[in-house]
Amino acid sequence: MSVLFETSLGDIVIDLETELCPKTCENFLKLCKVYYYNLNAFFNVSKDFLAQVGDPTATGTGGESIWSLIASQGGSNAPRYFTPEFLPRLKHRQRGAVSMAVAPAVAEEHKGGCGSQFFITLGENIEYLDGKHAVFGHVVEGFETLDKLNDVFVDHDGRPLKDVRIRHVEILEDPFEDPPGLKVPDSAPTRPPDNSTRIAEDEDPLETLPEEEAEAIRRKKAAQASALTLEMVGDLPFANVRPPENVLFVCKLNPVTRDEDLELIFSRFGTIMSCQVIRDKTTGDSLQYAFIEFDKREEAEQAYFKMQNVLVDDRRIWVDFSQSVARLNNQWSNDVKMGPKRGAGRGKGGFGGRDDLEATRRYRGQTEDRAIEYGMVFDVPDSGRQRRRSRSRSPRVHDRSKERSLRSQSPRPRHRDDPRAVRERRRSRSRDHLPKDRYDRRR
Repeated sequence: MSVLFETSLGDIVIDLETELCPKTCENFLKLCKVYYYNLNAFFNVSKDFLAQVGDPTATGTGGESIWSLIASQGGSNAPRYFTPEFLPRLKHRQRGAVSMAVAPAVAEEHKGGCGSQFFITLGENIEYLDGKHAVFGHVVEGFETLDKLNDVFVDHDGRPLKDVRIRHVEILEDPFEDPPGLKVPDSAPTRPPDNSTRIAEDEDPLETLPEEEAEAIRRKKAAQASALTLEMVGDLPFANVRPPENVLFVCKLNPVTRDEDLELIFSRFGTIMSCQVIRDKTTGDSLQYAFIEFDKREEAEQAYFKMQNVLVDDRRIWVDFSQSVARLNNQWSNDVKMGPKRGAGRGKGGFGGRDDLEATRRYRGQTEDRAIEYGMVFDVPDSGRQRRRSRSRSPRVHDRSKERSLRSQSPRPRHRDDPRAVRERRRSRSRDHLPKDRYDRRR
C-alpha cells in the first residue's frame, strides 16, 4: 500500500506496512484522506538525521489522531493519542524510513502516544531511535527529494528558512474502511494552517530578473535617489513631485517668435492658460524655448502630435511634454517686464503648488524677497544687486566714529598763558620728582 506526497521540493512515494502496523497505517491513511497533511510544513529538519512534519501549527506541539479529530468534530471527547506499535523487525537502519513520532507522557491525564506527526530519516543506521518511535513505512521513490530536503538552510531551531510544504497527498491504495463519523471535505485547503512569516515555498529570493526588467528597476531606484537629492538641495519642492501633464515644452524657436505668436498658433487645440517664451535675464533676448500650458491634458496631447516638427517663423520647432517642476515653486516665469512673482510664498499661495506648505527658511529673519535671489538661473536682476559693497559695522562703533568726527570738527579752544606762570609750573614739576631729603638740602 502506497501514498504519494507532492512537496515543494519534489515527489515522495511511501510504502506502508499495513499488515505489521495496521492501526498506525489506518490512522495515517485516514488523515491523508481528510486532507490533514495538505500544506503542512516541515518544521524540524536535521542534516543527515531526520525531517519531521505532520503538525498543522508547525510548532512540534500540535497534531492528533484521526479518532480524536472525529470526536472533536462530533462534539465528544476521545484520547488525543493512540498506543504506538513497536516491532523489533522494523528499525531505523536505512535512509528513508518513515516513523510515527511518539509524544512523551506529561502526566497521568496526558498519556503519551502517536498522533499525526511523523518523520523521514535522512541518514542511515540511526538505531538509537529504535524502540522510541514506531516505524510503519519506507520511501521507495523520491530519494532526490530527500537529498534536496537534507540540504535546505535552517535556523538555530532546525526550521527551514524557506518553507518546505506538502502541497498534495494522493492515496494510491487504501485497504481500510472509514471509521464511523469520518467526514471528507469537498476540496483540499488552499491556505496553510500555520501563520508562517518565512520565505514562501513558491518564492525564490535568488531569482534573477530579465536584463530589461532589472535595468528598469535600477533606473527607477536611481531616479528616486536623484529626486531625493534634489529635494535636499532645494531644487524640488518634494521628491515625489510629478511634472504637469498639461504643459508642453517647445524648443528650437526663432528668436523673433513672441509669446503672442505661439499662443495664437497653439490656441486651435484648446484653451491656453499660459504661454511664455523664456528670455535672457540681462538682455531680454529669447532663449528659443517656451512653455505652453493647456487647460486639459487631452488638448496638450493633441498639440504634441500635431505640432511636432512644424515650421514656425522659418524654424522647425520641437515639441515635447514638459519635465520641469519649477512652476510649482512659482519661479517658472522670468518675464523681463514683470519679473518673477513676489506674491507667492508664505501666506500667499503656499509652496510647491500647495497652500498648506511653506518654504524652508534657514534664518528667522529671512524674507521672501531674500529667498528669491536663490531661484532659477534666469531670474530677473533687481536693483539691489548693483549697490556697492560696504563694511558692516556695529551701531556702537558707528557712534564712536561719529563722536570722533564731531570732536575733530569742533576742537577745544586753547588760551595763551603768562610766561612766568609757565616757568613756575615747570619748577614745581621738577621739585615733585626729586627726593624729599635732597630737596631740603638744596633749600
